[in-house]
Amino acid sequence: MLILGIESTAKAASVALWRDGEMLALNYQRTALTHSRTLLPMAESMLANTGLTPEEIDCVAVAQGPGSFTGVRIGVATAKGLCWAAEKPAVGVSTLEAMAHLALGAAEGELICPAMDARRQQVYAALFEKKGGLTRLCPDRAVDAGELAEEIRRSGRRVYVLGDGWAVMEEALKKAGVECAVAAEALRYQNAWGVCCAAAGKNPQSAETLLPIYLRLSQAERERQERLSKENT
Repeated sequence: MLILGIESTAKAASVALWRDGEMLALNYQRTALTHSRTLLPMAESMLANTGLTPEEIDCVAVAQGPGSFTGVRIGVATAKGLCWAAEKPAVGVSTLEAMAHLALGAAEGELICPAMDARRQQVYAALFEKKGGLTRLCPDRAVDAGELAEEIRRSGRRVYVLGDGWAVMEEALKKAGVECAVAAEALRYQNAWGVCCAAAGKNPQSAETLLPIYLRLSQAERERQERLSKENT
């Protein structure tokens, strides 16, 4: 199985090629350029440098959220475009599950907490367990960092944290008296290699079924609801 993976849910953009558990290539960029300018050229150059064509890919995998509203939309739109052009199926994966696959430094039996900064002391987060493979313990959610830290404290277990919400979670965990470890910077942030790992074993679907997953309303939608609520009172 040859998978082209796409990750654009936060500041970094990346694409990867994965074949039966082996990473063939990874193109990663964390600059101020918008993902709409970088993703396709990155994918095209990666394919050219590996001597592969879109027609040789078995499917396109993409992180479909949670994450930046704009970044998620760009990633999903890019995946759809590649699938339709090459007539290939797609696999959408959770950003947080893809991040959990990057927790190579976690000890066996340790909790894994991928966390993305959702602002206002909230994080997009989930919990996984490393026990032979990777086991999901709860759904993706937008949650207060302090509440999540208290939940982890009650489990009585050590936790391994990664993602751009690591600083928020580390502070909350220390306040709750929870022992934690933070991933090394090279493995701390999401990338397309994790997307490929999360997509492995999942059944590809038509690109038409691929949709973004946001977990909560955008700031514009929240402000609109607040304005309508005030107008109706």
